[in-house]
Amino acid sequence: MFSKISNSIAAQHSFGKEFIEIILNSYSQIFFSTHKVFASLILLVTFFDFYTGLFGLLAVLVTVVTGLTLSFDRNTLRKGLLGFNSLLVGLGLGVHFSPTCYLVFIVILASLFTFFISISLQGVIGKYGLPFLSIPFILGLWIFMLATSSFNVLGINERGIFTTNELYHLGGQTLLDLYERVNHLPLPASLRAYFISLSAILFQYNVLSGFLLSFGLLLFSRIAFSLSLIGFFLAYGFYNLIGAEITIYDYSFFGFNYILSSIALGGFFLIPSRNAYLWMILLIPFVAILTISMNMIFMQFRLPIYSLPFNLVVFLFIYSLKFREKYSYSLSEVYFQYNAPEKNLYIFLNNKERFRFKLFTPIKLPFFGHWKVSQGHDGEHTHKGPYRYAWDFNIEGPDGNQYKNEGDYPEDYYCFNKPVIAPEDGVVENVTDGIADNIIGKPNLIDNWGNTVIIKHRNGIYTKLSHLKKGSITVKKGDEVKFGQPIGNCGNSGRSPYPHLHFQIQPYPYIGAVTMDYPLSNYIEHKHGLFALHTHSKPAQDQWVSNIEVNNLLADALDFIPGQILKFTVVEADQQIEAQWEVRVNELNQSYFYCAQTGAMAYFESDKTIFYFTYFEGNKKSYLYQLFLSLLRVQKGYYQDLIVHDQFPLYLTFPRTILWFHDFISPFVQLAKSKYTIACRQVDDTLSPSLIVLEAAMNNYFMNRLLETKKFKIEIDARGIKTMQVLSKQGAIHFKR
Repeated sequence: MFSKISNSIAAQHSFGKEFIEIILNSYSQIFFSTHKVFASLILLVTFFDFYTGLFGLLAVLVTVVTGLTLSFDRNTLRKGLLGFNSLLVGLGLGVHFSPTCYLVFIVILASLFTFFISISLQGVIGKYGLPFLSIPFILGLWIFMLATSSFNVLGINERGIFTTNELYHLGGQTLLDLYERVNHLPLPASLRAYFISLSAILFQYNVLSGFLLSFGLLLFSRIAFSLSLIGFFLAYGFYNLIGAEITIYDYSFFGFNYILSSIALGGFFLIPSRNAYLWMILLIPFVAILTISMNMIFMQFRLPIYSLPFNLVVFLFIYSLKFREKYSYSLSEVYFQYNAPEKNLYIFLNNKERFRFKLFTPIKLPFFGHWKVSQGHDGEHTHKGPYRYAWDFNIEGPDGNQYKNEGDYPEDYYCFNKPVIAPEDGVVENVTDGIADNIIGKPNLIDNWGNTVIIKHRNGIYTKLSHLKKGSITVKKGDEVKFGQPIGNCGNSGRSPYPHLHFQIQPYPYIGAVTMDYPLSNYIEHKHGLFALHTHSKPAQDQWVSNIEVNNLLADALDFIPGQILKFTVVEADQQIEAQWEVRVNELNQSYFYCAQTGAMAYFESDKTIFYFTYFEGNKKSYLYQLFLSLLRVQKGYYQDLIVHDQFPLYLTFPRTILWFHDFISPFVQLAKSKYTIACRQVDDTLSPSLIVLEAAMNNYFMNRLLETKKFKIEIDARGIKTMQVLSKQGAIHFKR
């Protein structure tokens, strides 16, 4: 019974927290944000006119209750995407009419109507990846403003005449003094217009509201704040350039179009960059021209244009980008929205570096053990023209020779008759066999490629393995093969003076097809007893290379299964705490660790040779965050002192005080870096290990100067992660299974 009551209380608490989150995000989403402090500030500003704020809140509550009752998508509701348009309609009606029970009824109807417009537009244009912006607000408010002009029961608001009384009731003499002091500051006309334009977004028309909103905008995003200034003053300058009349009244009503357009184009729907800023600058004059022309048209119908120019320009530009034939890193759309320009940018830059080959088929080396690249791309002998992107591999002995004895027979060569394997999962597309192996030094110029197997992989990629030994091919056309499966043996057939393996990647399935300049996913380079991991790279001439030889102890330890629970005793600052994480899989088939104590989540991927974290979400005080930092990327083979390199997204690891200032210049230059390294330092038995020690580090740099270091030591045994130690200037944290 007690357990049921406890679960019920927890469920109610969770629902209440979610309900408040939806309400707050409905406010901050006006500025494309989910920042809670900014949302609270916006909520406060709406109540500078108490009844306007009240009707805005009523509109949001109606929308939230309707959305939850009708079971619309919780994630969309939680982000405030279905609530902010209704909020704007509620504010618009609340500021225009006197508060009565009739207005309550009208606001409820208008909120519902706007909510259903939002849902409908999401279904119509959302499937094309397009935002509905504030179009529901414009349509909803237009329709109800036109209809209510005939409602005799509604009276026009006259509260603006008694603004000081309203403020006094809201915040006493302190707020009233602040209002008067800020509004009478000796500001340049342009800056005053900027603040009033910001406040006009919430149907406020005073400098104090605009100042508070600009402060909230700065807290939320340095990029968004700077864009708001750039966009507005560009428009202000454009008005002066064309000789259009500028008045405070005009700008208080329309200036927010330039502010919202600049934030949307420069930092929200596009990844902040030089090109995004450039296009924002080019498009602001269009917003100004639309503002002037549409105002002339809609004045005839006594309809304010509100944010219509912003909606049209942003929508048309984003829609136009959908028709590009080629993806552009320099002007990239935001495909997964984190509701913060800096976060969008830092994740984009990190992912571009870490996962730029994510969609590539992971082609690996087609052999066991380590072989030498005897001829690479643009080779000395045969890799020319359309066949330039190919490799030849062989094996050399300790004396540097490819053969034993005199090397007069194919059997003398170390690589001859060695297994050749499928370099990735696929289907056998073409097989040629029956061509005799050549006498050493006498290549077959008629059957150029010799015995060959061509395998089709995903994404229309084919690999070709040639000069195989006659009669050694074990597959036929149509067979499914897995990576590592032997498909034949290295031979000396075709145009091959001595035994070697020819390997190429090609776009077509036939023998003789041109080669592709395509990287191999992961391989180890061997050099003078040292090892280097190459990721999505191309082996070079004379390199000794091998696939990652998986260590079963490491592979098993990093094989996390949905439903698995990891439990650790954590000792920090003389306190002992129990930490527990569960392995889960979401609806997108993404695997992640979940910390029930903090709600933190660490997403990861794992293939046959590499384990790596992709993303961390939630409270960084969670001990799960330390696991994310320590095991960002681990290759599953044991190579003594092999250092694996990677990097963190800056927003997750960099000191906030420095990053806060770095945000302003981040779209143009990156002065900060957060680097990751990990290496295998110790093993108790190289042949049959029962304990492996890994050492990792996070190093933060600013202008190439080391600012901060955090070190990790991880012990792995047959049961998985045995211990983990975290060392930093804040102290030590010890994890024990």
